[in-house]
Amino acid sequence: MSSSIQVCLTLSAVLSLAAGAGGVRAQTAGSQAAQTFNKQIVKTVSARYQLYLPEGYGKDANARWPLILFLHGAGERGEDVEKVKAHGPPKLVAQGKKLPFIVVSPQCPTNAWWSNETLNALLDDVMKAYAVDADRVYLTGLSMGGYGTWALATEYPDRFAAIAPICGGGTPRTARRIKDIPAWVFHGAKDEIVPLTQGQEMADALKAAGGNVKFTVYPEAGHDSWTQTYDNPELFAWFLQHKRPAAKQAIATPPAQPPANKN
Repeated sequence: MSSSIQVCLTLSAVLSLAAGAGGVRAQTAGSQAAQTFNKQIVKTVSARYQLYLPEGYGKDANARWPLILFLHGAGERGEDVEKVKAHGPPKLVAQGKKLPFIVVSPQCPTNAWWSNETLNALLDDVMKAYAVDADRVYLTGLSMGGYGTWALATEYPDRFAAIAPICGGGTPRTARRIKDIPAWVFHGAKDEIVPLTQGQEMADALKAAGGNVKFTVYPEAGHDSWTQTYDNPELFAWFLQHKRPAAKQAIATPPAQPPANKN
């Protein structure tokens, strides 16, 4: 499945000076003056992705389902979206495992990196088209997708209820942006592709910012720390324990109830 989404970008400022002859804005020759500019740019972004709908989806028109956005590693980039099934949740459901989530697994193009703009637009598109619980959207990825997980979460921190980056890294100074999002970080101690320090630095930065972070290190694992992570049902149970922080706060403070009528 592929999706194309148009994104409108507006450059700030307004052209306030009238255009003179030949399209040149009115200004005295030999002078310097402040100008402003405004133009709308329409950009089309697209993505191929695997979509999994859980058993029971659609039976209750009022039901809203949790969603997992899965970001693959560099080896699954390309134009054949079937490659996305090599690892992670799309591999599990391809093998017949039933997950209680909508699973969206996009494919990154050849020689490209994950685009936050494209992923954010894809999420918007999927959430309009399917019965998604906006307060239970989870983000996870491995290797290049682990980096993508950190990057997307820190750019759009209000979207996600919890994240699980695997053998990836990020920019520690941005960790404070996601201090309210529970994170479960995974890494192999013997990873020679993405050093353990990459995951450790992000987990430490998030903890220092007051975040809710778990950090699991597999002592004997190399770069492949994702197989045992996604094979562990505890990860999916952990996801379901969390809702977006704002939603959680609303649940924690229910409206006052009138006294019970004892008559």
